[in-house]
Amino acid sequence: MLYLYTLFFLQGQPQAESAPPPAADPEVSVITLSHQQVALDSELTGRTTPFLIAEVRPQVGGIINKRLFEEGSDVKAGQALYQIDPATYKATMDSARAALAKAEANLFAAQLKSQRYKDLVAIKAVSQQNYDDAYADLKQAEADVAACKAALETARINLEYTKVTSPISGRIGRSSVTAGALVTASQQASLATVQQLDPIYVDVTQSSSEMLRLKRQLASGQLKRDEHNKAKVRLILEDGVTYPLEGELQFSDVTVDQTTGAVTLRAVFPNPEQELLPGMYVRAILETGVNDRAILVPQRAVARNNKGEATVLVLDEQNRVQTRTLGLGRAVGADWLVNSGLRAGERVIMEGSQKVAPGAIAKAVAFQPAASAADDKR
Repeated sequence: MLYLYTLFFLQGQPQAESAPPPAADPEVSVITLSHQQVALDSELTGRTTPFLIAEVRPQVGGIINKRLFEEGSDVKAGQALYQIDPATYKATMDSARAALAKAEANLFAAQLKSQRYKDLVAIKAVSQQNYDDAYADLKQAEADVAACKAALETARINLEYTKVTSPISGRIGRSSVTAGALVTASQQASLATVQQLDPIYVDVTQSSSEMLRLKRQLASGQLKRDEHNKAKVRLILEDGVTYPLEGELQFSDVTVDQTTGAVTLRAVFPNPEQELLPGMYVRAILETGVNDRAILVPQRAVARNNKGEATVLVLDEQNRVQTRTLGLGRAVGADWLVNSGLRAGERVIMEGSQKVAPGAIAKAVAFQPAASAADDKR
């Protein structure tokens, strides 16, 4: 009877609940960092300037007879642009030619006289003084011929200068004078301006501190130039469109502007369609060097602590979460260039950081950018 009662008592009691299974470690998506080759560039502002520029001025004075070019057209070096009235200069050249003929005739007579006196003085038929005077007249006649030749050449040059020519090949702008205008030699106001636009210069400015930093990185080997040691430059125009042709950095100025602390850099660009015009505002993307061992971390993985420092969460070899404070450089696309705080081979948490805290154990899965983007759309 006691046995039945005990059995009944035990069956009437509620069964003890089973213990819950241990919680699984939270999953986080990670990427593994590695060294990458990254071409670093700087965006600088500047303006375009002509490759060559020449202001056309007359070298002789006179009345402009006619203009020989079309405004805004392309001209060649030596092409006639204006015709100054040549009448007075032609008359001057004719006069110089006649003076030369007269001097040559006097020279011929002086040569004959000097030769005769030379023979006579040898036989004592004339005095030495007479021969010396004849020889001096000969030298004077030779000098007169030389002077007349120089005067004739000057007159010929001045006559040629009545045809005002272009000193360089390029595109000519508007004319500041018309036919009938009086011009003077080497006047202050130019008649027109010729500019060579293909190729064309782009002058940009860079801070001296940035220039010094780049030089130190290149000297230490952290950055390298290409095999030709020429920095490539790309252009973004005023309307935001990228210029299709690539330029090349030519030189940097040797003086720092004391008011701005900047150095002027000059790049040269091909401009076959003359799309770039002088004075245009542009943005130049200058390739400053190549970092062969760059560490990049996606910007979405970086947070800021209450001190404003950049931080990321990483998984160590024991799958334990750690916080790293980073020293960041420039942005490279959607990534940050890491100067300090991370090494190649470390795993950075991309997703799931809200599930874990520093010191916690987490399960790592490979980050899938495409799958993540599809999830976000859903």
